[in-house]
Amino acid sequence: MPDPSHYVGAMALPPLGFGVATSAFQIEGAADEGGRGRSTWDEFCERPGAIVDGSDGRTACDSYHRVAEDVALLEGLGVSCYRFSVAWPRIQPDGRGPANAAGLDFYDALVDRLLGRGIRPLPTLFHWDLPLDLEHAGGWPVRDTAFRFVDYAGLVMDRLGDRVPTWATMNEPWCTAFLGHASGVFAPGRREPRAALAAAHHLLLGHALAARSRPGLDVGIVLNLTSVRQEPGGDPGAVAVVDALQNGLWLGALAEGSYPDILDVPAVCEGDLDTICGSAAWLGVNYYTPFRIGPMTGEVNAVGQDIDAFPGAPAFSFAPRPPLTSMGWEVDAVGLEETLRATAAVLPGVPLRITENGASFPDATRAEDGSVDDQDRIGYLRGHLAAVDAVRAEGVPVLDYVAWSLLDNFEWAQGYTKTFGLVSIEPDTLRRIPKASYRWFAEQVASRSR
Repeated sequence: MPDPSHYVGAMALPPLGFGVATSAFQIEGAADEGGRGRSTWDEFCERPGAIVDGSDGRTACDSYHRVAEDVALLEGLGVSCYRFSVAWPRIQPDGRGPANAAGLDFYDALVDRLLGRGIRPLPTLFHWDLPLDLEHAGGWPVRDTAFRFVDYAGLVMDRLGDRVPTWATMNEPWCTAFLGHASGVFAPGRREPRAALAAAHHLLLGHALAARSRPGLDVGIVLNLTSVRQEPGGDPGAVAVVDALQNGLWLGALAEGSYPDILDVPAVCEGDLDTICGSAAWLGVNYYTPFRIGPMTGEVNAVGQDIDAFPGAPAFSFAPRPPLTSMGWEVDAVGLEETLRATAAVLPGVPLRITENGASFPDATRAEDGSVDDQDRIGYLRGHLAAVDAVRAEGVPVLDYVAWSLLDNFEWAQGYTKTFGLVSIEPDTLRRIPKASYRWFAEQVASRSR
């Protein structure tokens, strides 16, 4: 077992906080209300074939109008925090200029509603919905977008920062950079590997500049990190590139002010890496599955595991082992332990949060009352929560465990075909129906607070 002092100087950890997460584009809807502008995802959804079921986020879960219902669900869970995202196009419809008052008012009211129920807001400033005008001006591969993000972040933090001390700047910038600009399966749908690397740098730069602009706040970033393993026949060169793009690029810049030697990251100006280094007061870890790198087989990869998203890697395929979720992702809580230990070793003393962890399953089994009896999801969450407990016992400084997601929602390129929620959404009425996993999660929270 690693020496706990390697992580946090053997300090005692507080009780684990519990929460659930959502994102604006996936749940809010109200696409044309409250002065909201268009985002890259609005445009991407209009491309034929871009979304598996041809759907979009225009209505989603209609949470914009059902905030009271959703906060009541949070209260029923007994969670200590709620991770949500602020929609940039609601604050700056064109990505520039003064704030849209109605947009700020919406999140201001949400924060007050949460605090009134003893729930700590944990907002994320960018969860992939870039204002469309900024994409038309070049998007994240262009340096100016990082500065536009800083302006936007300041508007939101200045309005809510008197009540919200803890912030995440970016959610999974790897997805925006590489699924959005290398493989093109996410918005903005570009297939330009060089631009993807430039986007990655500017996302990190935007994070760092925003974090440093408000030193009185507790500002972190959320990364989708994972354990990368070589399978029989897998090319070690592919393992190295996948690990560098998925983990090393982000952690190296934040911890040491450097990018992996194996990567040629463009658009880096003098002083950028010094600005990025040490800019995360805390780190959010989104974990779902490990990556197993096998030989090229010609088989279709699992959802969100696209070899084109790893430019420069020798030929390979993902080789997950059963059991698998409906996304085709391997269920392996050991990978979460490995990821947390490795991250804590790279960033000693930096608090960690599990900001997303969950699973999509068919949800075909129904209880007598018609609710989903999702024992498979309960098993997934139970195993991963045990992994968090195990590394905390070693001294790894994990502060919160936040499950993805509160609601079944618009699951990006998969539309409404994949379900991660603790609460199902009736398609026609949008009625919220808690699943067995909702009740189980509430019991976990209650038992640990006694």
